[in-house]
Amino acid sequence: MDDHTRDPDVAPPLAGQPAGWRRERGESNGWEHGTLRRAVVNGVRLFNDGAYHESHDCFEDEWYNYGRGTTESAFLHGMVQVAAGAYKHVDFENDDGMRSLFETALQYLHGVPEDFYGVDVGDVRTTLADALDDPSALDGWRITLDGDRPNARAEHYAYAERLE
Repeated sequence: MDDHTRDPDVAPPLAGQPAGWRRERGESNGWEHGTLRRAVVNGVRLFNDGAYHESHDCFEDEWYNYGRGTTESAFLHGMVQVAAGAYKHVDFENDDGMRSLFETALQYLHGVPEDFYGVDVGDVRTTLADALDDPSALDGWRITLDGDRPNARAEHYAYAERLE
């Protein structure tokens, strides 16, 4: 674990044994990169609330902590593209832009474990692929985190605000 990615306040997963977490790891409540888990929790909840720009910022800010060629970097870069693509589709009705971003996201997410830091990456990949053919696949879709599809609360918006 890198010192700059530790976060002693991040909680363990609510369910499962996601990649990036081990119960016996002491630091960051078992997370290899506690700050990555913090970004994921906030980014997913904001995405599920329709706050795509804020979600994008959560993933992008954390992405800068990892070098090229790491699974963490690929995952975060992919999730940046997911949030940006949803933003294009929902806020601008720009499905060509969405498709371009989702194609890139699928490249980044290829090879990322199915349950990475609590995110159901398999479902993300499936939904993105479906949206390439039919953008309405995004309508009402929410990202699964720890087996649930949680929405944001005020604290998640406050987290994103601090990133600006």
